[in-house]
Amino acid sequence: MRPIRTFSVVPSLPAELAPLRVLAYNLWWSWDHEAVDLFRRLDEDLWEATGHNVVKMLGSIPQERLEAAARDQGFMAHLQRVMSRLEQFLHPASTWYQHVTRAGDGAPALPAGQCIAYYSMEFGISECLPNYSGGLGMLSGDHLKSASDLGLPLVGVGLLYQEGYFRQYLNVDGWQNERYPHNDFYNMPTKLVRDEETGEPLTVSVVYPGRLLTARIWRVDVGRVPLFLLDTNVPGNAREDQDVTDRLYGGDLDMRLRQEVLLGIGGTQALRVLGYNPAVYHLNEGHAAFLGLERIRLLRHDLGISFAEAREVAAAGHLFTTHTPVPAGIDRFPPEMVDRYFEHDYANLGLTRKEFLALGRENPASEQEPFSMAVLALRLSARANGVSQLHSEVARRMWRNLWPGVPTEDVPITAVTNGVHIRSWVSRDLASLFDRYLGPGWQENPADPRVWAEVQDIPPAELWRTHERRRERLVAFARARLRQQLEQRGASASEIAAAAEVLHPEALTIGFARRFATYKRATLIFRDRERLARLVSDFQRPVQFVFAGKAHPHDQPGKELIREVVHIAQQPEFRQRMLFLEDYDVVVARYLLSGCDVWLNTPVRPQEASGTSGMKAAANGVLNCSTVDGWWCEGNAPEAGWSIGRGEEYADKDYQNHVEANAFYNLLEKEIIPIFYHRGLDGIPRGWIAHMKASIARIAPYFNTHRMVAEYAGRFYLPMARRALEMGADQGARARALAAWKGRVRGEWGNVRVLEVNTKDGESLAVGSALPVGASVQLGGLSPDDVAVQIYHGRVNEHLEISDPEALPMRCDGRAAGPGTCRFVGKIPCCTSGQHGFALRVVPHHPDLADPFEMGLISWS
Repeated sequence: MRPIRTFSVVPSLPAELAPLRVLAYNLWWSWDHEAVDLFRRLDEDLWEATGHNVVKMLGSIPQERLEAAARDQGFMAHLQRVMSRLEQFLHPASTWYQHVTRAGDGAPALPAGQCIAYYSMEFGISECLPNYSGGLGMLSGDHLKSASDLGLPLVGVGLLYQEGYFRQYLNVDGWQNERYPHNDFYNMPTKLVRDEETGEPLTVSVVYPGRLLTARIWRVDVGRVPLFLLDTNVPGNAREDQDVTDRLYGGDLDMRLRQEVLLGIGGTQALRVLGYNPAVYHLNEGHAAFLGLERIRLLRHDLGISFAEAREVAAAGHLFTTHTPVPAGIDRFPPEMVDRYFEHDYANLGLTRKEFLALGRENPASEQEPFSMAVLALRLSARANGVSQLHSEVARRMWRNLWPGVPTEDVPITAVTNGVHIRSWVSRDLASLFDRYLGPGWQENPADPRVWAEVQDIPPAELWRTHERRRERLVAFARARLRQQLEQRGASASEIAAAAEVLHPEALTIGFARRFATYKRATLIFRDRERLARLVSDFQRPVQFVFAGKAHPHDQPGKELIREVVHIAQQPEFRQRMLFLEDYDVVVARYLLSGCDVWLNTPVRPQEASGTSGMKAAANGVLNCSTVDGWWCEGNAPEAGWSIGRGEEYADKDYQNHVEANAFYNLLEKEIIPIFYHRGLDGIPRGWIAHMKASIARIAPYFNTHRMVAEYAGRFYLPMARRALEMGADQGARARALAAWKGRVRGEWGNVRVLEVNTKDGESLAVGSALPVGASVQLGGLSPDDVAVQIYHGRVNEHLEISDPEALPMRCDGRAAGPGTCRFVGKIPCCTSGQHGFALRVVPHHPDLADPFEMGLISWS
């Protein structure tokens, strides 16, 4: 191929409209309704035609249209208002972060020049930047938005995909096909980062087998937060390496490894090149786990310390968030593949091959076990969390083998329940209502329940009229989209004409939109088709369903589910009350999340880590109907929606489908339909509206990313930043001491055991008394200060196990029971009657341990 010279063409705007370019390149506009209205006002048709890509839109508008806008006093006043809002947002008098770090009892602010680095494989910020596939990406985007709103010093790191995730279309048989349109980064809100002196693009290099990969760095401004994305489509790279950032989750296992090496190692290098010095690195899933190895390598080089010592410094600032509730969802690579990419680093890290591979294995001694990114992330992170309370329980069970002997409830994986960025997902109509009746608090402080309590002040008729308008828009959109789908498939004229009669704008509308994976059970409602047909064909109280969602390109069972939905929707009894909308994306989601009446979710418990679409629906007054899984375990309440079952788990999945399908039909027939269609003389369903208000007031204050990011900051970011700074100070002096102490403890732990327990066995005690316990503990070469001896006690259940256990500390009374032994004493308070039990355990203790169980050492009586 002949070399070519390239140049960029940028929009030519009249001087009066120059601020539009500034606005277009900051995605703050995407969650500000007045800014969105400004671009719509400029050219409604181009707004839609460009997929809401305002950068491309500005470069496509005819010059005479731009000049007319510059002469339009109303438009210019609108522009000035929006730019004033952006200026106030970018340079506020105060932010949440400044407030909490200034408070006397709050955590100290990050040192000057330091920040939080947030790594994710995908970011869903706006439909104009298609760099996401689904829930993980949307969560990442909402995380950045709330960090921006809160003023948190955070920077995002990811990859920029030339083809993004696929666009979906169905053939005449309803089978999913994929197409991959190319993203033109020069016509998107992305800016190539250049050297300030030379003007050349800044690049980073990553070692691949036998070669160096070069990646450019692009910047996306998300309000106050910068997002940096790496792109390997660089002329100097080999063709196969240019393709590394072609597709999100595309290619084979080798391609996935190449992407994850680039994200973790290249992303960390990019931050150094850009001059960022993160105090904490947040790994949003295990894809970026190689950053831990890169940081250890750099610390060894910079401080001249061992792997174990550098690991203590690095891990102190690593937070790992797992989103995967099943082992099959974890990235695992064959050892020989890992060898190809990392054998050059074994010596640089001060490790043997066996030691390196052990970092990614549940069983370090297994030579054949694949290398797991989640295990690597857990081993190199001081803190880890799941994304809902139930998911953290699942994750603790899933990974307990990494901490052998530690009770499942003590496995150091906690929970931070996901949320959504409220302003991004509440419809324009409802936002206007919130502005009038809730004031600015719902935007500025959405985590305050007192703000959302004011939703009760919205007049029922006004709320209902707003919701009916949104349902009408959904029906109009669905009909137009269905017509377009049928035309593309070559349907007959009669089929295309019939699309104008699909759905009814006043019928109870139930939405199911999410990734089509088998555990999500999109077809559960078809278990009894005759019963379902009677419900949808009731002319007095009709019910209708709208489906949308994509299956992974390699998920054949997921594609089969889509095909089944499409075929059933084409049957005469369902044709006018059911449809599948192709190419589910943010635009489709917004229509569904605001226009449906009920949001249906039917995953097999406990396989939904969290889920966030139901949170977005609830913020719009849409009621949830869900199995008790993921976030709904915490969000459900009788007044705020409906639960399918009570959280039961079944071994027989066919029986489970039968039971839960019937439970859904019963809810529809006995509760949902009657409440929706019970109208007063004014035609207003006041009972339904009461549920809408209760759902908003209960769910919106907690299940939002302002609360979530503030929780991450308070529980993790700020305390971890302080600890990481302390561990790295004085050339890593505390880290070196901790690593030496851990080595000594591991060497002696085989000698640690409880020799004797003294108590009053078999005696009945009165409530309010206490049971004294004494023990002789052999410590070997350790001192009493090196361990914590605990009484592990609680009620004894029917399986003769301790349920709801509590750990009480014992103290060393200073008496030696023999060489290398010490006596410990404690008491068990008798607070309730019944059968109780206890055991004693010994765990390592050191003030610099992030968690008492992090070493995976424990000795039981």
